[in-house]
Amino acid sequence: MSRFTPTQLPQFKLSLLAVTLSSAISHVAFADEVDPVHLETVKVIGQAAQIDKALREQRQSDSIESIVHADDIGQLPDDNAAEALQRLPGVSVELDQGEGRFVSVRGLAPELNNVTINGTNVPSPESDTRAVALDILPSELVQSLSVVKTLTPDMDANSLGGTVNVKSLSAFDHDGLFYTMSAEGSYNDNVNETSPKGSGAVSNIFSVGNGENNLGVAAAFSWQERDFGSDNVETGGAWEFDSGAKLEETEQRDYEITRERMGLGLNFDYKADANTGYYLRTLFSRFKDSEIRHASGIEFGDAIGAGESSDGEGYRELKSREETQEIQSYVFGGEKTIGLWTLSGQAGFSRASEDTPLHIAGASFAGDSDFSNVSFRSSRKPTILAGADFYNPANFSLDEVEWEKQKTTDTEKNLKFDLARDYDFKGYGAQIKFGGKVSRRKKDNDLEAWVYEDFDSQGIADADLALSEFTSGNVDYGLNRFGPAISDSAVEALLARVNADDNYDEEESQINDFEMHEDINAAYFMNTLDLDDWTLIAGLRYEYTDFEAEGTGLRDGDFEAIKRNNSYDNWLPGLHARYYLGDDTQIRAAWTNTVVRPTFEALAPGFVFDGDEASFGNPDLKPMESSNLDLGIEHYLGRSGAISAFAFYKDINDFVYNTDLAGTGAFTAFDEANTYANGDSAKVYGLELAYTQKMSWLPAPWNGLLVGVNATFSDSEAEIEGLGTTRDIALPGQSKRVGNLMVGWENDKVSLRLSTNYKSSYLSEVAAIDDKEHDLYVDDQTFVDFSASYFLTKNAQISFEAKNLTDESYYVYTGSERYNAQYEEYGPTYKLSFTLTNF
Repeated sequence: MSRFTPTQLPQFKLSLLAVTLSSAISHVAFADEVDPVHLETVKVIGQAAQIDKALREQRQSDSIESIVHADDIGQLPDDNAAEALQRLPGVSVELDQGEGRFVSVRGLAPELNNVTINGTNVPSPESDTRAVALDILPSELVQSLSVVKTLTPDMDANSLGGTVNVKSLSAFDHDGLFYTMSAEGSYNDNVNETSPKGSGAVSNIFSVGNGENNLGVAAAFSWQERDFGSDNVETGGAWEFDSGAKLEETEQRDYEITRERMGLGLNFDYKADANTGYYLRTLFSRFKDSEIRHASGIEFGDAIGAGESSDGEGYRELKSREETQEIQSYVFGGEKTIGLWTLSGQAGFSRASEDTPLHIAGASFAGDSDFSNVSFRSSRKPTILAGADFYNPANFSLDEVEWEKQKTTDTEKNLKFDLARDYDFKGYGAQIKFGGKVSRRKKDNDLEAWVYEDFDSQGIADADLALSEFTSGNVDYGLNRFGPAISDSAVEALLARVNADDNYDEEESQINDFEMHEDINAAYFMNTLDLDDWTLIAGLRYEYTDFEAEGTGLRDGDFEAIKRNNSYDNWLPGLHARYYLGDDTQIRAAWTNTVVRPTFEALAPGFVFDGDEASFGNPDLKPMESSNLDLGIEHYLGRSGAISAFAFYKDINDFVYNTDLAGTGAFTAFDEANTYANGDSAKVYGLELAYTQKMSWLPAPWNGLLVGVNATFSDSEAEIEGLGTTRDIALPGQSKRVGNLMVGWENDKVSLRLSTNYKSSYLSEVAAIDDKEHDLYVDDQTFVDFSASYFLTKNAQISFEAKNLTDESYYVYTGSERYNAQYEEYGPTYKLSFTLTNF
């Protein structure tokens, strides 16, 4: 598909949005009428500039591609890369604490997509997934983002939904000296906190040696410290459905988070002569979270319905940790043209890491006795109803403390080259291109854990374990009464009084450690041919993968070292066609084949066999292969305008899912055997529609109006098996409807934008094959954002932004929308910024 634009699709209240925008436009128009003398003419920037640049790039692309572009003051339309991408057709994001994090393309889960920065693959800092959390990437470091949905043979084949390409700032994106500086303050309504942010970029072009304007240097930075949080209530799906819906337990959670995000980029471009150029791209991004999570829960003696009561075991918990994720990327490359030949090459190094030093992974305080007459209200938000004794810290004592530290690193090194030759084919322009790539990836995880319990045997008196010895005020919780907060420093002081070696958890520490190596060698050839109104690209890519995993298993109390190897190759043909119906209209079609390796969680070599229960990864999993068909049309409507429609179909073999093998094969005598397996086949099909337009032909002030809308309608079919039976499911993570609507207005001084993003519900987690009622689904979401900016002078701009105006929540349900698995509120966020730019 070939659509873009910072837009979002609304599902409700269009009339309210229109009235709001109309009022704002009328106010600005009136101001223009009464005081036109003070208006200055500035360079054309803003929403229309972003849209126009993106459309020009995707129009020229050989692939079906959607692009979002920074404007001439170096700003993407959102705070991080993930949130900017969600404006594109077929793209949605998964949220973390109300902020866009992982990107889903055409309804396919984030781990089924690939992310590159300046042409080199980006590893994941998290231990279990391949998905790259794009909220770690500040938008100020990015010049453009694109999602390629039909891969040509010269691209890495490891994506089913699409490949996200991140391009950082180049000095040659501007003429001469450019700089911008911005300061921002944001306010989160949920925690009533204000947070600072600062960013900037500078670039210039120099003449060195005998060349003229042949060296470009660009640098960018961004820093933000954000205080925010959320209120949560969740059951984890602990419902009994045998005789009506009865709840077994519920838990209230309060999150307090300080998130520090820092990014640096330094890029060099050198043009040795008219036919030779070199570049160096560097990027460093750090994402640091300090999180305190308080929990308060009840396990009912008998499962009950809303409004019913029972005795119950009460508990309170604390989690306190600091986690730092880093991504660094270095890419050096060049291109040289010799006659009809073009040689290009690139060396890339990327490293991602996640470091969580010693922290309280869980401090649990249990009620000294059962609490009577406890209940809950509402099956959707099952907050606790209890007497005063449940809120008295004297009635709880410290039961267990989990103390952990973890370090994950993921490193990729690659070398690639491409050689192309232009030639004449019976009077038509043509090009043959071939090349190869060598990639070496290493991912390792090191977890150490301690479990402190039985404190009386370690010289700690019962009086020292009462919750009243660890409290620090009350938790600020917006959904219900909560009770006392737990002091992390008080818990740490207690742990210092006992011997850590006596509490070391060898099982948890060894089973979760692993080292994985994934070596990929690839080669391809492709031919491009221009035949009158046709452009045809045909080619073949070959990828050989050698995978090795080392770890530790535990079998009935005995540790076992494990080492597994798996190798395979994939032949991946492709055919692209583009037909020009006219100067502004083109039809695109593509048949592509792609391959995606399973997640690291699924491939993990560790296992635990304990009697008749087992859990283990599966390093022998096959990769997922997909044959893809795309067909569509796009028509360009002058500057900043386009309309398009694309249909797509994906036939996926060997998709991966979690399953329980108990009762089958070697696990006939087991009650539980949780692992991962390859399914047979799955299908995904859908339609993407997109329209964007600047209404420049309308009379003033309406000639400043911009409209963008896109919608993706898709479906999927898959079959899983286990326990001697099968059932049909949708692919996890696949939303059937995704859309955006953006209504904007701008002139030389003012820019306004009201946008809505919608994503329908999707299957999040599959329960046991015979327990469909406990499948977990994420409910649909609609987010409404508003932004406005005003040029005080030609080079000074003030901006306001309001995010999540409707206070949309995150809701996961069990089988039916009525039954909670997780509910979370974040509140709206308001931002005010000042930007000074020279361009």
